[in-house]
Amino acid sequence: MVSDTSVDIKQVRDRSLWTGVVLAILGVVAIALPIVSTIFVETWVAIILASAGATKLVYAYQTREQGGTLWKALLGILYIATGIMLFVNPRNGILTLTLLLGSFLLTEGVFELILAFRLRPQQNWTWALGNGIVTLILGAMIWFQFPFDAPWLLGTLVGASILFSGISRIGLSLKAREVLDREPESAASA
Repeated sequence: MVSDTSVDIKQVRDRSLWTGVVLAILGVVAIALPIVSTIFVETWVAIILASAGATKLVYAYQTREQGGTLWKALLGILYIATGIMLFVNPRNGILTLTLLLGSFLLTEGVFELILAFRLRPQQNWTWALGNGIVTLILGAMIWFQFPFDAPWLLGTLVGASILFSGISRIGLSLKAREVLDREPESAASA
């Protein structure tokens, strides 16, 4: 006799497996169509910024008795204006986001290298060193290939992230299936 809990777990596992398959397919599509996915990413960032700005304006209004309303409102307007500018002029938005990503990776790489050398007395400090070097190289590659890499870079990176999220979810779901399939055997042998 199969318990309701076991059936629920199997349903969740199967949904997770199918979610992983869909994510993997979307990741492959994003990598295969990098310019389209880059525009999608840029538009998504524009919508998020504009929405965050609207939320900040509402918050500024709701907390107007506490002071700082003007600065809260200006910050909300800045978010909205940035979101609108990205939405209206996606090419400049893509260039800007690519430069920001390159700058972020260069900065993160430097910080990782500093951290690695601070961790140097520890046994596995080379992992942090390797991470810092790779991150620094990625940031430099973005900067040195700019603006030629801008049309495809963001979409490709997001696509790779979605693809690996899907593969990870598929792997976890298959492992859960394996564990659940072994449970009746171990219960029967007990």
